[in-house]
Amino acid sequence: MPKFPPLHKRAGSTRLTKSATPRALGDLLARATPVLSQIRDQKTRQNYWQSWLTAQLPSELSAHLTGAVERDGALTVFADSAAWAARLRYALTELKTDIERSERPVSTVAVRVLPRR
Repeated sequence: MPKFPPLHKRAGSTRLTKSATPRALGDLLARATPVLSQIRDQKTRQNYWQSWLTAQLPSELSAHLTGAVERDGALTVFADSAAWAARLRYALTELKTDIERSERPVSTVAVRVLPRR
């Protein structure tokens, strides 16, 4: 009985040639494609706000900070529980003038709950 190739595979499947050399992930991410540059810029803004808020807030409050995202002039700060989000909301109200005078000024600040994984 003749063997038939599986229907989900093509007869002339493409394979990588030996000339295709593996590239480092960092090299691929360093390319200036629009999507990757947007992701890189967003990550840079997140790191800036995370470190800035950690430096400005009391240590007991910054320990419960789970993230910060800046988008379209709005800063969203995340806390790990609702109780700490309320405390963070009051602390950020006091820091509002410093936030407006920071290196990356924003117009609005919101606090949300995002538990740690």
